[in-house]
Amino acid sequence: MVKLNEVKIGNEQIPENYLIGKRHLTDDEIAILKKNGNNNVDSSWQNFYVSKEEGAFNPELIHSTLFSGFIILGKVQPVELQYNDLHLLCGIQNSRVSNIVVGDHCAIRDVHYLDNYILGERVILFNVQEMCCTNHAKFGNGILKEGEPEEHRVWIGIANENEGRAVLPFEDMIPADAYLWSHCRDDQELLDRFKEMTEIGNTKKLDTIGFVGNDSVIKNSNIIKDTKVGECAYIKGAFKIKNTTILSSAEEVSQIGEGVELVNGILGYGSRVFYQAIAVRFVIGRNCQVKYGARVLNSVLGDNSTISCCEVLNNLIFPFHEQHHNSSFLIATTIMGQSNIAAGATIGSNHNSRSPDGEIFAKRGFWPGLCSDFKHNSRFASFVLVSKGSYQYELDIVYPFSLVSPPHSETQTIQIIPAWMFMYDMFAITRNGGKFKKRDKRKTKIQNIEFDPLAPDTMQEILFALDRIIGLTAIYLKQNNPDYMKNAKSDSEVFQLAKDYLHKNPTANFVLEDHLCQKRYGAVIAKPAQAYKMYRKIVKYYATKTLMEYCTSLNIDSLNLDVVNKIRKLPLYTEWENVGGQIMPSEKIQLLFESIKSGSINDWNAVHQYYNLCECEYGQYKVRYSLYLLEQLYSSSIEEFTPEIYKNILEDVTVVANEIYNEAFKSREKDYYDYYRNMTYKNVLEMESVIGKLSDNEFLIQLKEETKEFVEKIHTFIGGGVS
Repeated sequence: MVKLNEVKIGNEQIPENYLIGKRHLTDDEIAILKKNGNNNVDSSWQNFYVSKEEGAFNPELIHSTLFSGFIILGKVQPVELQYNDLHLLCGIQNSRVSNIVVGDHCAIRDVHYLDNYILGERVILFNVQEMCCTNHAKFGNGILKEGEPEEHRVWIGIANENEGRAVLPFEDMIPADAYLWSHCRDDQELLDRFKEMTEIGNTKKLDTIGFVGNDSVIKNSNIIKDTKVGECAYIKGAFKIKNTTILSSAEEVSQIGEGVELVNGILGYGSRVFYQAIAVRFVIGRNCQVKYGARVLNSVLGDNSTISCCEVLNNLIFPFHEQHHNSSFLIATTIMGQSNIAAGATIGSNHNSRSPDGEIFAKRGFWPGLCSDFKHNSRFASFVLVSKGSYQYELDIVYPFSLVSPPHSETQTIQIIPAWMFMYDMFAITRNGGKFKKRDKRKTKIQNIEFDPLAPDTMQEILFALDRIIGLTAIYLKQNNPDYMKNAKSDSEVFQLAKDYLHKNPTANFVLEDHLCQKRYGAVIAKPAQAYKMYRKIVKYYATKTLMEYCTSLNIDSLNLDVVNKIRKLPLYTEWENVGGQIMPSEKIQLLFESIKSGSINDWNAVHQYYNLCECEYGQYKVRYSLYLLEQLYSSSIEEFTPEIYKNILEDVTVVANEIYNEAFKSREKDYYDYYRNMTYKNVLEMESVIGKLSDNEFLIQLKEETKEFVEKIHTFIGGGVS
């Protein structure tokens, strides 16, 4: 925001900083300007300032323009600016301008109305109908100016259509901020502090001037009002941009294309909005795309996401979200990223009460199939794949990495296969971490993101799912095998017997009933024994791999008591949350809240520094949690593990490592040898020219090498136990 001093021309105030190195026009320059068809509301031309540098101002480069208010120009010299096929000579032509501060070597051509703007250097404005800024502009931030009533404040009604989770947008907002603000609504003091921090730096004075950064280009656009544009941005053919900040830099260039309408929001660095897309009340993160007629309203969109063709209303979406189809709808949801919404997916558009207050909550990796629809309220664990179908009742899917199938026509029960992705689609889950890293094109990474599907948040969910399967198995055994359970006297004994049954019968063929997974009709849990075994193997794999990586960082080849004691001294956190893509201990979040309320953390920048501190310590959090996971699985401390336990861990971890590669290879191999996959090719040569050779697959080559190295190291690391 530019401060104004007392220098005035008529009723206009002039930014003092921009008068440094400037002078008034000479009589000869005024004469040339008049000769070239220029007019000035101030007949004395005392409102006009140019560079003092000798030869820096050429009045011959200004034609057919009406001036009013203050006019402060940098160097105006015969320098040609070029952007793609557009070539323009510096200067001002065929325009109407007022109250402008222009940097060196800018081109303003056919701008019908330009008022109250600062332009950086080498800015091109070409064929713009209206570009102006009011003195009370907020550039998309949820702040108020002097004398404005509270109802003028712009809120973003994310996650819920009745705006019960609304947040105030601000220029530096990331999904982590939006998540904590929108999902911690039971602490009014905290909510008030969030609002106060958003207002920090706002003088409330009615002195706002619009801004366009160096090397930006705006052409063939209709209305640009109360908008701040960063450096190197490219805007072409926009229909309307109002009360918006467009963040852009030379490293992360933002672009806005034909027919776009942006109102009341923040567009992140390196993002692109094209082809009749509309966004109203929004925060769009870094390296995002919104295109092909997409409608994004009252939503926060995380970094590295793409939305096209579809409708997205009242949502909080974490990084790496994909939604490409004209027939998909996403309404009143919190989607925790690494997600993909298929064509025909209708998520949350139908209400089941008289008030639009329903919500969908899906943890990361949510992937609903073609033509699937869901009813408020529903909740999904991480990496849930949902088969196409109509889900007419509320869902609560607590099994991560599961497959959910639509209701049976007679019973109306849904079917869930827990751990399905580990058992049948290991290629997809293995590829995810590397895939997201490659797609992360951000140059500056403010929002921390966990790329690996195996992390403390998903391990926490797996532990819960394991207990759920044991509990349901106990009910099943009481009904179908009462003799097995007859000696159990207490709930703990019942639970232990069911657990023992699953251990002793890993291939048992039975199904469970989980009435909480779907309202009214419940769900059938298929292959619970196999899922139980796979879940445990995955936890062992994650925990052992994390411990081994930690020891490797300390140049230690095998796990020993000294290392275990060192790890025990690290803080143990057993409850985790996905905060905008970053996995954080719940206790650390509560500590953040207390610091905010006490005032020791007093602005959003300090909040982001706190996130970064937690990210720096994340490796320690994970290794301590990994030790806890192993001890939970075997119900004893690691010092008490028997040789049989270590042998079991080693076998399972080795199996999982090999399965990860083998199953990934098999999944890709199908594309080459399955009859239906290759029947469209005349021969093998044509197929390989289209999809490449299987032996050349870089991901599989790298995975094979990593698997071999891992298996060799793991035998050394844990083969002899802890001593």
